[in-house]
Amino acid sequence: MDSDRKYRQHGYQDSPRESNGNGQKSDKPRQSGPRPSLDITGPRLPRMVQTVAASRCFSCSVALPADADFKANCPKCGAALHCCKQCVYFEPSTRFQCLKAIPVRIAMKDQANECELFKPRVTVARDSASPAAGPTAASIAANPPRRPDDARAAFDSLFKK
Repeated sequence: MDSDRKYRQHGYQDSPRESNGNGQKSDKPRQSGPRPSLDITGPRLPRMVQTVAASRCFSCSVALPADADFKANCPKCGAALHCCKQCVYFEPSTRFQCLKAIPVRIAMKDQANECELFKPRVTVARDSASPAAGPTAASIAANPPRRPDDARAAFDSLFKK
């Protein structure tokens, strides 16, 4: 009766038979437990990107030193550093644009203020000083191509067999 069945999907005249995919019964029992890994060398390790945590100016995005005085102004653009836009609690979509409960709204978010809840915003970014970041402008300037054909020859050598 097995060979004359028209439909073989699950649920249609279920029977306790086991097949190996092409309609024939399998002779060996199924293994129980977890499957062995296909790669016996182990998992591949991820390429970790070096990161640096630093405060940045809200106006010009220059990295501020770790010991920066936030009562002063930005050394590059002169913007006030002790302001709402530089604070970690600044959120434009909330009431008074602050995540903390403040009694009075501060109107000018980019001007210096005396908020006692101020905490400088710290951003995490890719470390541009790491060698994995690629060639820098200084390394390119130090080793310019000698002739116009050098760049083309280097490109063609990538695809030689």
